Amino acid sequence: MKTVIFAGGLGSRLGEETALKPKPMVEIGGKPIIWYIMKHYAKYGFEDFVILLGYKGSMIKDYFLNYSLYNSNILVDLESGTNTFLTNQEENWKVTLLDTGEKTMTAGRLKQAKDIIGNETFMMTYGDGVSDINLDELLNFHKGHNGCISLSSVQPEGKWGALEEEKDGLITKFSEKVKGDGSWINGGFFVCDNEIFDYIQGQSNDVMFESEPLEKLAKDKQLYAYRHSGFWKCMDTLKDKNDLESMLESNSSPWITW
Repeated sequence: MKTVIFAGGLGSRLGEETALKPKPMVEIGGKPIIWYIMKHYAKYGFEDFVILLGYKGSMIKDYFLNYSLYNSNILVDLESGTNTFLTNQEENWKVTLLDTGEKTMTAGRLKQAKDIIGNETFMMTYGDGVSDINLDELLNFHKGHNGCISLSSVQPEGKWGALEEEKDGLITKFSEKVKGDGSWINGGFFVCDNEIFDYIQGQSNDVMFESEPLEKLAKDKQLYAYRHSGFWKCMDTLKDKNDLESMLESNSSPWITW
């Protein structure tokens, strides 16, 4: 099963960090946040990734093309001109790096991955959020209803997309970035059936997946929420980055599940 990761946004609220690099490459404890996300998916056996690139996407390409170099100890023999890897931290990952345009919105980015994804059910997430969510339970939840998409819902401070749910997880209304107080919100870990592409029609480069498509999916009773009451953190601002760094330094980093 493929895992699609949105990795093309500007991340302007991270200031100088994203003036130099794309948001998924901002480091926590010396590792880019996208690495932590991918390690979590790999723990559950999801190792086939499709990364949707945009802003400064070449840096993400460079990271994965040189993954062994960046994650191994190396003996460089200048006399002979040979290099020997003393350790090798290769992952069993397959990574497709797809340029989707610097200014393309999320619906347009996802639409460009349709042929790569094929007719499969697939995982999907954002390249700036970490969690200890049980992905096996999320997938089982998805298989247990008749909708074509499941999203994880979480309860952080009220500043994200608020949901209205019925008891079985069916979402009856989706509103993006509504201020709230304890509402369950979109945590961004999705399971999607291929039918969601029916909701991304025509010219979609200027369309946010989190607006028209999700709103229509909710209206058609195709969108369900899996409630995750554990750890979730989106690195939206420098404070969020610093909070994650502090947690890592204090050996309190629940998103490291492997």
